Amino acid sequence: MKLVGIRDGRRVDVAVRIGDRVTPIAEVGDFYADLGRWLPQARRTDVGLHPVAEAELAPPVPPWARVVCVGLNYRSHAAVGGFTPPRHPTVSGRWASTLTVSGTPAPVPAGEPGLDWEGEVAAVVGRRLIDADEATAAASVLGYAAFNDLTARAAQKLTAQWTLGKNADRSGPMGPLVTADEVGDLADGLRLRTRVNGETVQDGNTRDMIFGVGELLSLVSHAFTLQPGDVLATGTPEGVGYVRDPPRFLRPGDVVEVEIDRLGVLRTPIVGPEQRP
Repeated sequence: MKLVGIRDGRRVDVAVRIGDRVTPIAEVGDFYADLGRWLPQARRTDVGLHPVAEAELAPPVPPWARVVCVGLNYRSHAAVGGFTPPRHPTVSGRWASTLTVSGTPAPVPAGEPGLDWEGEVAAVVGRRLIDADEATAAASVLGYAAFNDLTARAAQKLTAQWTLGKNADRSGPMGPLVTADEVGDLADGLRLRTRVNGETVQDGNTRDMIFGVGELLSLVSHAFTLQPGDVLATGTPEGVGYVRDPPRFLRPGDVVEVEIDRLGVLRTPIVGPEQRP
């Protein structure tokens, strides 16, 4: 099952997408507050009511979701960057307000040479987690989505923490949410490719992840309570721009795409800083 957000003014509904049509199920906050009620209704939906082309799409997560980003979680990425694979995950936070959908332009912040691409799989939590073990945490995943953790590297490198670099305006494009039963275990392998203007710049597989989704969610749940709708961005494979020689960044006029098996294609045009909100 594929879930999307649909915006109507300030209201966002979670909707089922079937082909090129969508059917609203519930307001996004209500949906995640009572998944036991709304998920079965969503699964019974077999015909879309409205053309998706006429809908204003939105991320299918609540506006208060915590977005937890994991760095250096692919063995190949750590090796290319000259890093020793970490003993513990490197975790940073992203504001939910930076999340967008496919097709939304991402502006390069003033003073940055460009944005860097980080194609990733995002996992969305489907139940409350407190001090969860790995098996419980893994079973809590509602679904997965293609994600691009677009990063402002100059801001990221100003300090040891990454908050500035990971929260540029509209820098978190996210695809539709595909329920976990249709995706399977990431350890079994999903191919992930990132393209810039049609050129493949990343070609990895989730089998290369150092820390699995259950391990990551378990760790986070011991630090703070995870709620339904929270998002875990699981890290990116090798091929990001800043480690290239010379470094390469996304500039106005570029188009970056993230394509992931079973999750689809996420497309983001890059624009100049004058197009920030």
